[in-house]
Amino acid sequence: MSRTFALTNANLVCPVAGTSTGAVLVRGETIAASGNIKIPKDAEVIDCKGAMLAPAIVDLGVFTIDIPACHAGGIVRVGLMPDQTPVLDEPGVVQRAALIGRPGLWIHPIAAATRGLAGKDLTEMAINRDAGARAVGTGERWIADSGVMRKVLAYAGDLGLTVVAHPEDGGIVGSAVATSGETATRMGLPSAPAIAEALAIARDLMLAEETGAKLHLRQVTTAAGFDLVRAAKRRGVAVTCGITPAHLLLSDIAMSDFRTFTHLSPALRDESDRQAALRALADGTIDVLCSGHDPRGPEEKRLPFADSAPGMAGAETLLALSLGMVRDELITIERLIALLSLNPATVLGLETGTLAAGMPADLMLFDAEAPWLIDTDHMVAIAGNTPFDGLPVQGKVRRLFKGGASLL
Repeated sequence: MSRTFALTNANLVCPVAGTSTGAVLVRGETIAASGNIKIPKDAEVIDCKGAMLAPAIVDLGVFTIDIPACHAGGIVRVGLMPDQTPVLDEPGVVQRAALIGRPGLWIHPIAAATRGLAGKDLTEMAINRDAGARAVGTGERWIADSGVMRKVLAYAGDLGLTVVAHPEDGGIVGSAVATSGETATRMGLPSAPAIAEALAIARDLMLAEETGAKLHLRQVTTAAGFDLVRAAKRRGVAVTCGITPAHLLLSDIAMSDFRTFTHLSPALRDESDRQAALRALADGTIDVLCSGHDPRGPEEKRLPFADSAPGMAGAETLLALSLGMVRDELITIERLIALLSLNPATVLGLETGTLAAGMPADLMLFDAEAPWLIDTDHMVAIAGNTPFDGLPVQGKVRRLFKGGASLL
């Protein structure tokens, strides 16, 4: 028998309906009603005691399935990057990836656009789509051959799939681990100019415009990159872009102590680009906030900076760090939930991300004011490599539901 329950006395946050007080009624796996509703006699009642109730997070572009970290962060769906072992470039691998997280997590694979992510031969996109892929992507790499990238966009567009691209010109970035500038020079690190991002974005936008394909730039982090995205959106190009809290809150100065937890991809930018990212968040240019979750153990991080692997554990800190932008009045709480839930769901073609009746009962109840300290030694993630170690934050997930099933 399916469970019926009502989450009452909640501050509802919906990207479409806005904020209000009321309740959400869940029947089985689906939201039956929300708002000022009559609670049926047969419903179990859960008193939210005034906490915020919103659609659970859809984390677009994670590299590792890390269920405890996702649950702690309010995440019930992830768009899994194709950079797995083996690479998500065949239907059997894609299908298995889609099943990894069940029953605790929805996994939505992003299939590799090219075999082995080598940027040469296209994968069987239609078969991978039928196997469960919700998008195709270039992974952490850039497709250098413009002819191949045009084919990727054209074929994906015909299939209704979004192309998730890493926007950095690989020929310029090479083996760089930092953005060129005063910090990289002082630290003696191999670096690449920030223009590598704008060059890649410009090409991919032109190809997306010519083919009519949907393009999602997984992370845009520079002023020049945001200007290109803004202009393309004005022309009607089907482009969206994302960013992590790390690139919004940290500049390359955070690397100054050589701590490898700040070794990210793309590398942290200078302060002017960070300020441009905050403006892009406020003016609506940025569509998606994601964790970039890529936990790395000491064998990959306890190395000289240039030899360490890029990546951070971001899933369990995504909500708390993002709520800070609401408190700073950079964005509204409704827009934050759109950035975390509705918009990434739309990129993946998923019907979720609002509190409307008929939507999956993927819900998170959170206390936006609850204080806690980010501590790498006490994180639930597979590894605690966060660049925010020691930072006091506010915002804790209290309850989490996936398709009506309680996870927390």
